[in-house]
Amino acid sequence: MYITLLLYAVLAGTYLLVVPAATYAYLNSRWYVATSFERGFMYFLMFFFFPGMFLLAPFLNFRPKRRQIEA
Repeated sequence: MYITLLLYAVLAGTYLLVVPAATYAYLNSRWYVATSFERGFMYFLMFFFFPGMFLLAPFLNFRPKRRQIEA
């Protein structure tokens, strides 16, 4: 019985925290250079792991970096 509860906890933690954090890192590194197929894959990941993305979103900030304007 405890093994079942432990397995559920590990799977829930993976689904809600680990994979969405890895997805956020992947999206942050590839968002502006992705191909159309890769962008579709990104949208799939966002849809599939939405509960975890929703949990992590208040703690992450991916605003674009400031542009350097040369005078």
